Amino acid sequence: MASNKRDGIETELWALSLFPSPPERLRLVRSSLRRLCSRFPLRPHRARSASALLLAHKLIVMGLPILSVDSGSRPATSPDVFRSKLSKSTMDPWNPFASVTMGEEPFNFLRALCDGVIAGATAGVVVETVLYPIDTIKTRLQAARGGSKIHWKGLYSGLAGNLAGVLPASAIFVGIYEPTKQKLLKVFPENLSAFAHLTAGAIGGVAASLIRVPTEVVKQRMQTGQFTSAPNAVHHIVAKEGIRGLYAGYSSFLLRDLPFDAIQFCIYEQLRSGYKIAAGRELSDPENAVIGAFAGAFTGAITTPLDVLKTRLMVQGSANQYKGIISCAQTILKEEGPAAFLKGIGPRVLWIGIGGSIFFGVLERTKLLLSQRHFD
Repeated sequence: MASNKRDGIETELWALSLFPSPPERLRLVRSSLRRLCSRFPLRPHRARSASALLLAHKLIVMGLPILSVDSGSRPATSPDVFRSKLSKSTMDPWNPFASVTMGEEPFNFLRALCDGVIAGATAGVVVETVLYPIDTIKTRLQAARGGSKIHWKGLYSGLAGNLAGVLPASAIFVGIYEPTKQKLLKVFPENLSAFAHLTAGAIGGVAASLIRVPTEVVKQRMQTGQFTSAPNAVHHIVAKEGIRGLYAGYSSFLLRDLPFDAIQFCIYEQLRSGYKIAAGRELSDPENAVIGAFAGAFTGAITTPLDVLKTRLMVQGSANQYKGIISCAQTILKEEGPAAFLKGIGPRVLWIGIGGSIFFGVLERTKLLLSQRHFD
């Protein structure tokens, strides 16, 4: 009985491979293989698991590579020949996610870049719009010295100007992160994939910081009531402090955001990959959102002291109360005590946790839609 099932699956895979046009094969592979695997559930713990079942499982879980036996030549002309070639493919029967010797689409850097730009911009704008009031409260808590009170009006103050910076910054970050990650994953061995995610996150953060920092400076000064509009803020900052004023706190920003970006995306990617392997399927939008929320909340909590330093340096203006990161840390510790480094941790964790769920949920959905568009 098991042999008949295996032969039937291999024959249908062979039939799919006869379509000469990759788009035609790709459209048929998804529906056919899902039906095959639902009819014959994969049991990777069995040593006798059919190689075709393992191949079908890999194609569904890991993506849709072009199904071909010999790149550059026509497929085998009979199920027997196809079965023979399939049996020679390199696959560990104990690991359905191992590499398989098949023709795959070459890495397209430009496509990965463009898809990342679109997905990143979409996710960034949605998150910023939804969670801006929480970010405003967090900023006012961190900027308040001693027992000074905060005001609750104008929680959306500076949103329009901030979106003008968030959109390109998010687009640049994800646009750089995605192709860099894919390239590094091919360089690093599988057990060191976390380093690929960490490195790609840091590189994306550096590229995006050129837009993020001026946007953050303008946003936080408007949130603390120093200015009423983004153009007015930019004009006054440049007039009084020069272009350098727009990059106030740049070193502290990198000190906070480079570890944050690297750690958050590394945690998200590792948890998502592990859960996908354990589940044996693609993850749903709610599952991606939950993983994104955990990664964001955890990373936000451990980087709160760095965020406090960054906020104090950015909102001080021309007063130059702090000479640098070390001076700022020493002054806060001396005047307000260690607890001041955790100011705003509640709103920050809430904001980034919810933001992570929205960002990664929107990001993965947008990437999926773009991927489907390429195959249509």
